[in-house]
Formats: sequence, C-alpha cells, structure tokens
Amino acid sequence: MARKAYNAEGAVSVGPYSHAVDAGKLVYLSGQTPLDSSTGELVKGGIGDQTKQCFINLFEVLAAANLTPDDVIKVNVYLTDMNHFSAMNEVYQTYFSKPYPARTCVAVLALPLGAEVEIEMIAKRP
Repeated sequence: MARKAYNAEGAVSVGPYSHAVDAGKLVYLSGQTPLDSSTGELVKGGIGDQTKQCFINLFEVLAAANLTPDDVIKVNVYLTDMNHFSAMNEVYQTYFSKPYPARTCVAVLALPLGAEVEIEMIAKRP
C-alpha cells in the first residue's frame, strides 16, 4: 500500500520525513519545532513564542490534510526543560477547546536546531 502523505507550505521540514501521513481514519502529524516558515529560523522569544509557532506549523499541516484542531485526539509535547511546563500550558490551552485531546508531555535532553519544544499530533477523520 502506498503511503499518502501531506506537506504544508507553512511548515518546515528539517529532515527526510513527511509532515503527516494518512492511515485511513487516523492522520499522524510529525513533530514540529518552532521554525518560522518564512525564514527557516527558530522564532525569537521564550517558550510561549516557541509553543505558539509549533501550533502555527501543526495547524498548517492539519489544514493540508483537510482537518481542524477539533479532529486532534492525541498530542505529544517534548520540552527540554520541565520548568517550562506551565508557560507551555498557558499557550497550549488557547489552541484547543474542551474536551481537550489526550496528551503526553515529557522532558528530553535536546531537540533539533536548539528548539526548546517540539509537538506532534494524531488526528482522526470525522
């Protein structure tokens, strides 16, 4: 079976992967770091700005797959410092409505290009 992939103009790839892959009812979105698609650089600012940019990129990918934030069922957040958990949550909660998707948040040693956060999602087609 051939893979059906989605790539969004508003998201940047930093390796050999698709932004999302369709698996029938489920669409798996690759992790997005806070790269500004117009510059290819990490956004300036703190964890709040970086979290926001991750969601901007991810929602571009959702749109490319004809999905919306309401279709997201699972989110994985990777932080380089768990002291950023509260600030990330402040931004996170503005991007979803209740009931929120299931979520995991873990600390990692490092992320590509020096990012402080990376976020990936799984969405389900209605």
